[in-house]
Order: sequence, then C-alpha cells, then structure tokens
Amino acid sequence: MREFLNDVMESTRKYSVLDFSLLKINLIAIGILLGLYFSEFLGRYINMIWIVAGISYVWVMYITFIAYREK
Repeated sequence: MREFLNDVMESTRKYSVLDFSLLKINLIAIGILLGLYFSEFLGRYINMIWIVAGISYVWVMYITFIAYREK
C-alpha cells in the first residue's frame, strides 16, 4: 500500500495546471451528481455538510498560504 501511495504522489508531482483543473472539475461534477441522486437524504444533513465544507476550506487555505510558506 505504501508503494502504491508513493507512486500516486510521484505521479501528481508531474501534474500540470490543466491536469489539476480537470481533476477539480471532475470532482465537482461527481459531487453534483451525487447531490442530485441523494438530494432527499442529503437535505437532512445540509448543516453538517456546510460545516465540513467550511472547515475543510479553512484548513486548505491555512496550509496553502500560511503553513507551507513558513518552511
């Protein structure tokens, strides 16, 4: 498993901006599709989903603009 993860990390180091943007578009599209298929179920947990989205956003912004720039 560790070797697989190292191979994946090595591959992502070679990604271009276009590769990352297509990955993001793909993940957004999958998220929208899942939301459409499970809208009744997910509607009950909308507050929890917003909290998770907010926390993950703050975390990514922190590591991008503060933590990794200090090194």
